[in-house]
Amino acid sequence: MPTSLKIKIDSSVAEIELNRPDKANAIDEELWFALGDCFRELDENEAVRVCILSGAGSHFTSGIDLKFLQAVAQEVENFDCEGRKREYLRRKILKLQVAFTQIEQCRKPVLAAIHGGCIGGGVDLISACDLRYSTRKAVFQIKEIDLGLTADVGTLQRLPKLIPQGIVRELAYTGRKFTGEEARELGFVNRCYNDKKTMLSAVRKIAEQIACKSPLAIRGVKEMLLHARDNSVADGLNYVATWNSAMLLSADLEESVMAMMQNRPPEYND
Repeated sequence: MPTSLKIKIDSSVAEIELNRPDKANAIDEELWFALGDCFRELDENEAVRVCILSGAGSHFTSGIDLKFLQAVAQEVENFDCEGRKREYLRRKILKLQVAFTQIEQCRKPVLAAIHGGCIGGGVDLISACDLRYSTRKAVFQIKEIDLGLTADVGTLQRLPKLIPQGIVRELAYTGRKFTGEEARELGFVNRCYNDKKTMLSAVRKIAEQIACKSPLAIRGVKEMLLHARDNSVADGLNYVATWNSAMLLSADLEESVMAMMQNRPPEYND
């Protein structure tokens, strides 16, 4: 992994930190695709049960690095054929989408801990996470409209599943900033904290709570919730019936029952 992304694994919890503090954690091409690779690897790492995503320095992220955006525009100009130019740009956007979608597809719950600014691509990034926590004074903004762009890596697709449609439209059309406190009122973040240190400590405790549960069951819960978001109730019920017919009779279930009978905490294999 590049130095712009720090990863630490401790007691089944992976802590991932955006590490370009001198650039307000602006996401350049290297960091962008490193995020996708990181969560793909964490998905396969059986020792990891929960992930926490945060940012070093004064901000979570200022969004896409404008130099990266300019570089993409220059790459497109290398094509003489207009059709190939457009095809290249479309494929580039799809690759950028996949990197953030990898967070959503990671079988382990991903908790975002946000402080300072979370701008533009940062909103796309955290919308793909399972849970979001922030400081009260954190600032969020769907910035793309101010750049003459339509947000294209997840905000407009995921945010309407998290907060009311009318609010999403207001924020996306105006590009106005909103604080952690407002994000909490909207239900975009689960909880607000006074400062970064307090927030990270609290989020770590929540992650540890999740890590104590059956890894197989947690993975099933995430799978079912994602499926329910995008499908009908009937389809969801049918899917979970099929899932549990395969996963229900597990060593985790046996351990859970034994732990309850013996009045002790359960101990699950990774």
